[in-house]
Parts: sequence; structure tokens; C-alpha cells
Amino acid sequence: MTERPIRIANFSGYLGDRYTAFAEAMAGDAVDVLMGDYLAEITLAALAARNQQDSTKGYVEYFLGQLGPHLGAIAERGVKVVTNAGGFNPAGLADAVRGLAAEAGVNLRVAHVEGDNVLLALPGYQHAGHRLENLDTGQPLSSWHAEPVAANAYLGGWGIAAALAEGADIVVCGRVTDASLTVGPAAWWHGWSRDDWDALAGAVTAGHVIECGAHATGGNFSGYTTIPGLLAPGFPIAEIAADGSSVITKHSRDGGAVTVDTVTAQLVYEIQGPRYLNPDVTVHLDTVELMRVGPDRVRVSGATGTPPPPTTKVAVFGMLGYQLVNTVFVTAPDVDAKIDLLRAQIGRGLPDGVELDFTRIGTVAADPDIQWDATVALRIMATARDRASLEKLGLPGRLLGLYLQSIPGFYHDGAAGLPGSPRRRIDYWPALLPMSAVEHRVVLDARVLTVEPSPSAQPPPQPVHPEPAEYVVEGPVRRAPLGTIAHARSGDKGGNANVGVWVADERAWPWLRATLSTAELRRLLPEAKDLDIVRHEFPHLRAVHFVLRGLLGTGGSANLRVDQAGKAVGEYLRAKHVLVPEHLLQRREGTHVAD
Repeated sequence: MTERPIRIANFSGYLGDRYTAFAEAMAGDAVDVLMGDYLAEITLAALAARNQQDSTKGYVEYFLGQLGPHLGAIAERGVKVVTNAGGFNPAGLADAVRGLAAEAGVNLRVAHVEGDNVLLALPGYQHAGHRLENLDTGQPLSSWHAEPVAANAYLGGWGIAAALAEGADIVVCGRVTDASLTVGPAAWWHGWSRDDWDALAGAVTAGHVIECGAHATGGNFSGYTTIPGLLAPGFPIAEIAADGSSVITKHSRDGGAVTVDTVTAQLVYEIQGPRYLNPDVTVHLDTVELMRVGPDRVRVSGATGTPPPPTTKVAVFGMLGYQLVNTVFVTAPDVDAKIDLLRAQIGRGLPDGVELDFTRIGTVAADPDIQWDATVALRIMATARDRASLEKLGLPGRLLGLYLQSIPGFYHDGAAGLPGSPRRRIDYWPALLPMSAVEHRVVLDARVLTVEPSPSAQPPPQPVHPEPAEYVVEGPVRRAPLGTIAHARSGDKGGNANVGVWVADERAWPWLRATLSTAELRRLLPEAKDLDIVRHEFPHLRAVHFVLRGLLGTGGSANLRVDQAGKAVGEYLRAKHVLVPEHLLQRREGTHVAD
């Protein structure tokens, strides 16, 4: 066990994150581990398509360009690198990294973690009686209409810990949980045992905060106007102590900020409630407390843990068909009538199997000052099971052919054109599988280490929070945007969207708690009025959290929404007007939200 905290620095929060972040982390403050997270449900779908095209790929190829220039410095400093950039082919990426190191004349030991890719095992699992039931519907995988093209079980952090304990310098993973990229190094560093539940829970919590990179330093933050240096916010660092508590900070030279609110934003992001399930531990997030302990330093403590569930999630992707999207613009007046005619003209004589979805974006000003105030966008998505049907549809040609015979004031962006090549549409099935059925392995120097599952238990159910009683307002009230008082962040988990809403001012917490009932959320978000909505409270964080089941269809890679992953739902909710006590508004006049 090492007494001082381990310092883990993130350099990637998703596939496509800022390319220079690895170099920035190397140039920043001293750390023990560099951690890069590239995978999410929607990005796994993209890598699945790449892996289908070329089975030797399927990993994050640009990671090699990020890593290569720094191999010598990594070896000299003794910094470890842990990443899930292996995607569908961690062995292939590990081999490529070894090749880079050999070319650079650098002696680095590279391990990879495998066993998450269970695509070929799916028939055997089902034959053995595993239903691979959908997490949202409970239906067995055998009822799915799509043919699986990828299936990855979520692994925990003990394989990473084992690789580091055996002397690996770089650990390449596939689909481990995002937080496992932090849990593994912390468990290795501190010598934790499998049943150090509270310490493991603390590490999962810290990992959840830093896994999305600049999310923790002011990126995608509803209080962005208060964040300095947001032109290029720095990436976060977690200092994790032996008891699992942590301090979240950032490189001192970089922009952005770490505050109680930026950390809260990430804690309530993409969770299903206070019980946060992980292959290594079940985390009880409702006990977590945050405290500012210095500039850009927030202490995270109080996380408690219990044994993990006996099952893990398996992300199964299947080919659903093809899609094609074109966007045109419609000019006032009479926008509704014009769109109705366009819809009828575009939909005339559709090839068999083609379906169209129309989404109007924007609202026309009553008395527009400029042309764009009189303009709305119309997004047309065409879907079909086979590519040939969409090619036969010829959506760009249909749109171009209407310019002299349809509505006035209708056009497309000539500089962008109208795309005509259909793209694959990948469906998502979040399945459950006993962790004991997954072969979690570490490969290092041609040796294979088997990682046994942790002791498990049926997790406690999510707590049930009663709907709040009516809030009795003393004094005058005013109708104002919710965002005048509250922060929010939203995200996706499969077909469910989640949104966490919180206040920085403890005086506003009773009002927020009482105002954001499930019934009020249905009123504020008509898109969710018929959905199953789950509401939870986090008093320590002064937060109310909602899960909107089914808002995203079956998942971000397959639904027809423009905001496919629900990332903008939180800001949409903040734009809605509610009745706010005047005394809460007075100190915020002229601002969008409290610091």
C-alpha cells in the first residue's frame, strides 16, 4: 500500500475528444497515471461498423498518434497509461503500441485486457439458459429483430489492477466500465482487497467524475459563464486516497475550473438513481458529500459501497437498416401549411419499406427583423431495412425536384449540399449476463492471467422518494426560467434519458425539491408526458434527478431524434418558466445562474 494519494489524470472523455489533450496532460502537473476514456454506447456502435469493415481495426486508431510522440517521456517518468481505446480489438491496439515503442527504441511493457467481446459466445449463452434479457423491457435476446454484430460485456477494474501489479506500463482495454479505468489503478496503488467496498465505491465515484474529461472542469456546464479559460478547458485530475476519498482538481496551467457545481454536474450525469452499479462494487451515491478545499480543488467523500451485483451489462449491437438525413429551410408566413404540403409531396409514391420522419426546428418571430428570424429548419430522415430502398427513394433528388413546383421560400444550404449516401443504422440491446459467465483475462508478455469475479450479492433496490408536498411560498413570486436558479445536466443510458437538476444556494433547495415533482416535469417536458418517469432526490447535493424511460427509443444509435443522446434535455428544461420566490431571484438579477 502507498500512503500518498494516487494522481490520475484524464486525457479523453469520448471518441473524438480534443486530440491535443494527451500532450497537454504530459506538459501539465506531475501525475502517476494517464487515463483515456473513448467508449460510450453510441461510439461503440460506430466502432462496431468500423470493425465489420476491417476486423484488424475496430480500435481507436488516432490514439497511436496521441501516444507515439511521448513514449520516451512516459518511460523516463514511470507514468502509467490506461485506456479503453482498444474498443473491439484491444489485442490489435496493444500490438500496434508495442510496434511504436520498438520503433522509438523505448522499453515499455504493454498489456491488454480481454474477455469483454462475447459476440461469438451469444448462441452458447442462450443454449445454456442465459436469457440475456433487456435491461429496460425484460425481454430475452431471442425476441430481438436485429442480427447482433457486436456484443461486449462490461468488465471491472481488477484486470487493470492485475496488469499494473505485474509491471505493465501501458494497459489497453476494450469495454471495461468507464470508472474502471480509475478503479483499477487506485486498487493497484493502494493494495485494496476485493471487499474494500467503501474504498472501491470512492474510486468509482472519482472515476465517474473524471471519466468525461472537461465535463469536470466547466465543459458542457450550465454555469459556463462563470468559468475562466473556457476557450480550451483543461482536463481533470483525481487524487484518490487510501480510504477512497478523493480531491478533484486540474492541471494548474490550463483553463477551466473545478468547483462544487462542476463536480455535482458530473455526479448526476448518466446515472439511473442513487444506487450506481459497477462490476466491482455497488456505490451508494446518496451518501456522497462535496467540499471546496482550495482553488480548483473539491473534496469528494462519504461514498459507501456494498458488493456488486452478480450480473453485468452486455452492450449488444445489431444491424437495424439504413438511414439518410436531409435538412431544408422553410420561410414564413404560413409555415405549418407549407410544411404540410412539403410532407405530402416528399412522401408521394414511397418505395416499399421506406419510412419518413419530419422534425421542424425553430419558431418564426412574430415580426422578424432579418430573414433568418422568419426561417425554420425542416429535417427529413428516411429509414429502410435495406440500402437499395433508400437509393431508390432518391431523397436529395426529390427535394431538388420540388423547387419550381412546391412552396415559396423553400431552399437548402447550397454550400453544404444534400447528402445522398445512406448510412448504417445500428440498434442497441442492453442485456444482463452473470459475471461468472464472462472470461476476464489479462495478456502480458505472452502470459494470460485469469481475473475472477468479485464476491457479489443482489443489490438493494433503488430508494423510493415520495413526491414532495406543496411548497408554501411566503412573499411575492415571479415567473422566470428554471435556469435562473438551477443548474442541470442530462445524458443517456440506452433508451433512457436522465437529467439532474440542482441548486448551489441551500436556501433554494426546499423550493427546488417541492417544485420539481414528477407531475411538474411532465408539464414542463411534453415529450415525456406519457413516459415512465423515475424521480430521486440527493439532499447532500441539493439535487433532484429524473430518469425518462424510453425518451431515446432503444438507444442513441437508432432513434430518430435530432438530439439522439438527450444531451440538450437539461438545458431545454432550464429554459422553461416556473414560479420562483422573489427573494431567491433578487441576488441573481442580471445573471443566468448563481456561481
